[in-house]
Amino acid sequence: MVRIVSDTSTMYSTLQAKEAGFAVSPLSVTIGGESYREYDEISSDEFVAKIQQGNMPTSSQPAVGDVAELYEQYPDDEILNITMAMGLSGTYNGAVAAAGLTENPERITVLNSRTLCGPHRFLVEHAVELARKGMSRAEIVAETEKRMDTVKSFLMPADFGYLRRGGRLSPVVSYVGQVASLAPIMTQTEDCQKLIVAGVRRGFASSIKFVAKALENHGVGAGWSIYITHAGAPEKAEQAHGILAAAFPEAKFEIMPLSPAFITQGGPGCVAVQVVRG
Repeated sequence: MVRIVSDTSTMYSTLQAKEAGFAVSPLSVTIGGESYREYDEISSDEFVAKIQQGNMPTSSQPAVGDVAELYEQYPDDEILNITMAMGLSGTYNGAVAAAGLTENPERITVLNSRTLCGPHRFLVEHAVELARKGMSRAEIVAETEKRMDTVKSFLMPADFGYLRRGGRLSPVVSYVGQVASLAPIMTQTEDCQKLIVAGVRRGFASSIKFVAKALENHGVGAGWSIYITHAGAPEKAEQAHGILAAAFPEAKFEIMPLSPAFITQGGPGCVAVQVVRG
C-alpha cells in the first residue's frame, strides 16, 4: 500500500487529513510570544485577529524529527510525501532529511509539489484517490507531476511588507508595492521558488480582471479547479469569485481561508487565485 503524507499547506488539520485518508505534519506559527501548530492549535481567523492586535508573526516548517516520526508510523507502507513548494519553504528539504533518519529510506519518495495551498490540496487529494485504486508509488508520482505542470498561481497582497520581510520576492521587485494606489499582482518564478510581479493595476477588481485574462491564456475552462483563498478578506474573495465565475462558468470553484503560515508570508487581507487541471 502507498501511504500519502503531506503538510498543512494543504489547508487540512491533522484530524481532517486523517479523515480524508492521509497524514500531515503541521507547520508552526509564532505570534505574541506564543507558538502554535497551524489548524490544530490556531485557526486562520484567530491568527488574523492576533495580527490585527499589533502582533508580528513568523512561521516555521515542520520539525525534521516530527516528520521522521510520522514516517515511522507506517513501517510496512511505501510513502509518498507531497510537500509544499521548495524555495517558498524549507519543508521539502526537511522532509528529505527526515527520510534519511528512517530505517528504510528507500520506501519513501518526497515530491516537491512546486505549489502550495489550493493546488497543493488538490494534488494530495488526487494522490489519495490513486493510492486507493492500487496504483504504485511511481505511477502516482507520474500522474501528480502531470497535474503539477498545469498549476498557475496569483497573489494580491494588501500589505507588501509581509512578502518583503519573508524574503519570498525577487530582489528587483521588492519595493514595487510601496507605490501609492497601485496593486501588484504576484506570481511564482519559473522555478517556483520566489515571487515576481506579473502585473500592476489600480484597484482589486482590475487585478482580478488581469488574472482572469491570464487564466484564459493559460487554457482554463471545463475540468479545471479554481481556488480563491484569503487572509481574513471574505468580501474580496467573493468579489473575485463573481468576476472569475463569469469568465469561467464551467470551472469548479472553492473559496477558503488561507493557512496561518501562508498569512505570515502574504499578510492579512491578501487574496490568492490558483488553478489546476484535473
